[in-house]
Amino acid sequence: MPSVASRGRGRRRAMSEINMVPFIDVMLVLLIIFMVSAPLITTGVVDLPSMGKSKQRPQSVIEVIIGPDEKLKIRVDKSEPTAIGSTQLAAKVKEAQAGSAEVPVIISADKQVRYESVVKVMDTLQRAGVLRVGLAVRQGS
Repeated sequence: MPSVASRGRGRRRAMSEINMVPFIDVMLVLLIIFMVSAPLITTGVVDLPSMGKSKQRPQSVIEVIIGPDEKLKIRVDKSEPTAIGSTQLAAKVKEAQAGSAEVPVIISADKQVRYESVVKVMDTLQRAGVLRVGLAVRQGS
């Protein structure tokens, strides 16, 4: 009978199953914690720069107008705008500045113009040595 006695006291088989109940309980607790704490987290606030007001208006202003069809026009001191090509832009602005680098150049673009076109105009002016280049903004909504 030694074979019967050794069979009962032998090694136990290892359990090959994972008990999922504690895992599910922990996951549900974490889910509840995140659901409760998510509305309490403050969102990051972006502090955008504000536009200041100039103390005095410049005597002469050159305005480059980009229309909805991306055609360029130039206006000097509230005169009638004249159409120009993108290759003539830098030369016309330098001519309108008449050697004075302090004359500001303002770019006015239609709302439907791609931003890429505005950046190209700014880049053209800066490469030509125009120092004071700005963007026109509209107050209000």
